Amino acid sequence: MRIFGELQGLYEGDSFRNRLELSQSAVHKPTQAGISGSQNEGADSIIVSGGYEDDEDYGDIIIYTGHGGRDLSSGKQVTDQELVRGNLALAESCKNGLPVRIIRGAHKNSNFAPEEGYRYDGLFRVEDYWKEKGRSDFIVWRFRLRKIEGELKKQSNILQEEQTKYNADNKKTKRIETRVQRIVRDTKLSKKIKERYKYTCQICNTQLETSSGFYAEAAHIKPLGAPHNGPDSEDNLLCLCPNHHVMFDYGGFSILENFDLIGLEGKLTIMNNHKINKEYLKYHLDHFYDEKNR
Repeated sequence: MRIFGELQGLYEGDSFRNRLELSQSAVHKPTQAGISGSQNEGADSIIVSGGYEDDEDYGDIIIYTGHGGRDLSSGKQVTDQELVRGNLALAESCKNGLPVRIIRGAHKNSNFAPEEGYRYDGLFRVEDYWKEKGRSDFIVWRFRLRKIEGELKKQSNILQEEQTKYNADNKKTKRIETRVQRIVRDTKLSKKIKERYKYTCQICNTQLETSSGFYAEAAHIKPLGAPHNGPDSEDNLLCLCPNHHVMFDYGGFSILENFDLIGLEGKLTIMNNHKINKEYLKYHLDHFYDEKNR
């Protein structure tokens, strides 16, 4: 049974001499792979040990490089990575808000790594994932993880308890239902874009009506915050329904520079007074849309 979240008797800071001890304690079961998980369930734990040249460790935030394409002798990336197996498991954890156990291994390139062996460093959440060219000029998949604190950690432990109970009551399946809470920014600029389109999705032209009025979401084409650093500006915003907002954020489709859709049929609806920066469209296409999985 795969367990997401804390394990009974496991405490942050616990150390392990080697991968075999980690596996026997069920903290991280694979003895070689850096990602524990399945593409259908999600990832329950990862090891951060400096094995990939594009990894970045900032303590409470980790930019983790997915698996695949690395030369074992030199540690250099020699082929492109794909969004499969463990990489797809981390993407699944991102979409479903599942907590991931972080184990750091000793290596000289991080101020946060243990001096020897391995150390359990708590629960993290996968906030985002995208693809880009790494240091060796090959495509790598990258995952931004942020440490879970306070109430979020309590919620993660509740999720684990519910999962354990569910599995005990339903021996034939291990599938569980999870809910993802999306934080939707509603700045004056976002409201302006939504009002301009009369709360109508630019992809499907649907106008959702609720008991309190029409509803739509403002989606950033090039995401805000590091490492993307997209601007909170009108030329970086779209008015989308919730379904197409989620699909866009997670690379279900993208938009070409002529505003044709890729991954979906159709063309982006654009008002004459809405100028979209085509560089941001190209950024989304290059970093989030994965044609190989179509």
